[in-house]
Amino acid sequence: MELAFPWPVSQGEWLAWSSAAVTALWGLVLLLAPRLSMRALRLQAVPDHPEAVGEVRATLGGFHLGVGLSAILFAQPLIYLALGLCWALAAFGRFVSMLSDDGNNPYNWVRLAIEGVLGALALAFALGFVA
Repeated sequence: MELAFPWPVSQGEWLAWSSAAVTALWGLVLLLAPRLSMRALRLQAVPDHPEAVGEVRATLGGFHLGVGLSAILFAQPLIYLALGLCWALAAFGRFVSMLSDDGNNPYNWVRLAIEGVLGALALAFALGFVA
């Protein structure tokens, strides 16, 4: 069995791969620098609950890193579809929060745009809009 790194060859693959690379990089930052990441995400662990830092490492960092690396290493359209759906639903959740939780601020608009773009990049390739 030959082990080969599936390098993107088409424009659509590059778009999806870019979304996966950003996801994996963000997961790595969450995993290795959770307190810095929490500041960037505007979160704060309270002194009574230091396990919040572990939650950022595990749930946020591990999940993003795992999905991003899976998409990069396997380069399958269905994995890119899963990645795109995750980002698209994250953007949808943020949009709902902006409407119902009084979260209409510039920070949420920027994050909504980032999540929407990352979802669109992966979905465009997975759904065949870009070859």
